[in-house]
Amino acid sequence: MMARRTPGVYLEERNAFTSSVVAVPTAVPAFIGYTEKALRGKMDLTNVPTRVTSLMEYVDLFGEGPKTTFTIKDVKDSDGKVVDFTLSADASTRFLLYDAMRLFFANGGGSCYIVSVGDYSKGVSAKDLNDPKTGGGLQTLLKEQEPTMVVIPDAVLLSEGDCYSLYQAMLLHCGGDTQSRVAILDVHEGYKARMEGGTDRITAFREGVGANFLAFGAAYYPWINTTIVGADEINYSSISNTSKLIDILDNEAQVMHLGGVSSSSSSKSSSSSSSSSSSSSSSSSSSKKGPNAPADNKAQEKYEAAKAEIDKIGDKEANVANVHQTLLSNSPLYKEILKGIRTERNILPPSAGMAGIYSLVDNRRGVHKAPANVSIASALSPTVNLTSEEQEDLNMPLNGKAVNAIRSFIGKGVLVWGARTLDGNSQDWRYVSVRRAVIMLEQSIKASVEAYVFEPNTAQTWLRVRTSIENFLTDMWKGGTLVGSSTTEAFDVQVGLGTTMTPVDILEGVMKITVKAAISRPAEFIVITFQQKMQES
Repeated sequence: MMARRTPGVYLEERNAFTSSVVAVPTAVPAFIGYTEKALRGKMDLTNVPTRVTSLMEYVDLFGEGPKTTFTIKDVKDSDGKVVDFTLSADASTRFLLYDAMRLFFANGGGSCYIVSVGDYSKGVSAKDLNDPKTGGGLQTLLKEQEPTMVVIPDAVLLSEGDCYSLYQAMLLHCGGDTQSRVAILDVHEGYKARMEGGTDRITAFREGVGANFLAFGAAYYPWINTTIVGADEINYSSISNTSKLIDILDNEAQVMHLGGVSSSSSSKSSSSSSSSSSSSSSSSSSSKKGPNAPADNKAQEKYEAAKAEIDKIGDKEANVANVHQTLLSNSPLYKEILKGIRTERNILPPSAGMAGIYSLVDNRRGVHKAPANVSIASALSPTVNLTSEEQEDLNMPLNGKAVNAIRSFIGKGVLVWGARTLDGNSQDWRYVSVRRAVIMLEQSIKASVEAYVFEPNTAQTWLRVRTSIENFLTDMWKGGTLVGSSTTEAFDVQVGLGTTMTPVDILEGVMKITVKAAISRPAEFIVITFQQKMQES
């Protein structure tokens, strides 16, 4: 207190209210992956967690997506006609973060953190995504307090072993190192049916994620067919082996204009594989005239004109947009090939979309609302249609490692049809909404109580602490996060000597606070019982 030595009037202000507890943000995911660039002006943002609020800001700082290329192979019949083709993505050009961010914002995502671990000049590496030695990737988030979710879309591009090792590191980060965020996980090769190829992908996932910190993770299956990648983003430059593309389109031109394929074309060896193209519009190789072609010069001229346009595919000086439009107008097979590429690129793991749904539900309803029975925007269908019987083991396995299903329902679209963490056998942490609500309460109260560090450990301080926490929990109760007919049923806060502390605790400078709260839980199973009633009159 200031000493008063000069006569006069002195003013004193005293706080009438205790400090309040403010709810921390709950919908702030952190994405880790590869970007086109990582620059803010001249500042390098590689392995620097950077907050962005929109896709426009993301593109400004981190650029757009990679130029993903595909290798095409043809399948010919005995006459040398192309009857099918297959597409396989070139692994060194496949990165998912940019498309994942578009899916995130399409589903209601807002503020988030981006950790760029490198550009598209090299393939995906587990060391880039999480490097404890250099502190890169996942490790950079240890110094950030705001993120509440961790998503690594590119993890599924790793080998199965590296993918699941990274998932274990994510769970350790969320549940062990920070205890303030959850990991949203995808099933490796989750675009395939569970038992396709003789491998049980769900069992492999459950074994791969281990047994630690399961309450801090949630997994979703299967992947989804989306509309994120538009038709205007794909042209013939998406094919890496353009010479094979030229052969295939030339084959089609011969059949279309000359009535068949020349002997020089049909004698070429064909690749074997299966795909999804229409056999009626296919063809391959180059020739000037097919054996069954009409003899008139007009047909020959049409073929040569088409061939000249097709050959421009290999010309680096050609105008790609003009050639692309000409091929679209004249070649049905070219359209089918581009459609196949777009379909492949639009198959995305659901984790980023789920992060957007978490954000949407948090902002509209609150963190206590389960992020389930919600439609996924920009999704056409799940890559695997699940039945109720197939979902039973996903939702309630013996080991408790629940995998939330994404299902398609008639008249409803693609819905998230599960709300469990990987710790499904726990009565405390079975549901994603409960785990995240408790994290929000813990972090909010923790941030508020930090104001009382080094305050006198006396009854007056204890009263102020308890009052501020009770006021906060009352607001949470009114908002539906806590349940009970009254506040005394919804929560209980204890702090003080003889209740939570001993004289030894006070001598050691320890203040102990006990908070009990009844968290709202989702109605996962609704049972309606019908019984006939005897007629009374």
